[in-house]
Amino acid sequence: MSDDVVVVTGASSGIGAALAELLATQGNTVVLVARRKDALDAVAAKCGGKSFAIAADVSVRNNVRMVVEQTIARLGRIDVWVNNAGVGITRLPSELTDDDIDAMMQLNVKSALYGVQEVLPHFKARGTGHIVNVSSMLGRVPFATIRSAYSAAKHFLNALTAMLRDELRQTHPGIEISLVSPGVVRTDFGLRAMHGGPDSRQAPRSQSAEEVAAAIAGVIASRTPDAYTFPGARQIVLDYYASVGEDPPNP
Repeated sequence: MSDDVVVVTGASSGIGAALAELLATQGNTVVLVARRKDALDAVAAKCGGKSFAIAADVSVRNNVRMVVEQTIARLGRIDVWVNNAGVGITRLPSELTDDDIDAMMQLNVKSALYGVQEVLPHFKARGTGHIVNVSSMLGRVPFATIRSAYSAAKHFLNALTAMLRDELRQTHPGIEISLVSPGVVRTDFGLRAMHGGPDSRQAPRSQSAEEVAAAIAGVIASRTPDAYTFPGARQIVLDYYASVGEDPPNP
């Protein structure tokens, strides 16, 4: 059991909702963040009394700052910040538009960067804290052509995470930065992707949101810097880069 204060973005459904519910059962106080207030309130009700919801768009920096300020004002501290919000896209690389690229960067990279930058002063003042960035196997291997811009955004997020970790190890070693890479998850992710897309629930070798949430909760407990959510994932990454004759980037 733990009594951390954990902020989870993208908590109205899917991985975020499952993670919030699991963390609440473990004794944590969970702050649920997403745009859809009704859905957030429903998840918060499942989490019990040690949780509350803040409706906010984390792709807007001022909204993220508001979440940090409201959480500290109400609970006194933040122990863990989980950047889980994100959106997919279904479009071949040759068809991508400026708007497609801008949306992927805003929703998948800047939203996480805002979370990092807004919570870091609080963590630095305390000398401790934990940021968890939820990435994707597509951030390791570009093997879904229709997810080209999403894959690129997750590669960007992975690089930021690694470099932020290096930065903080020099100055604030009590702050941990973790990266978690799920594969296909049985959620609405595919159906809600920009330009539509195949249902993620129909994909082979998929995981449930609860399985991924359990893996993320394990990373929070262990403060593991880098983790996959299913057995064999690391080998898939190694095999891919072996097949193209390259060394994998931090597999």
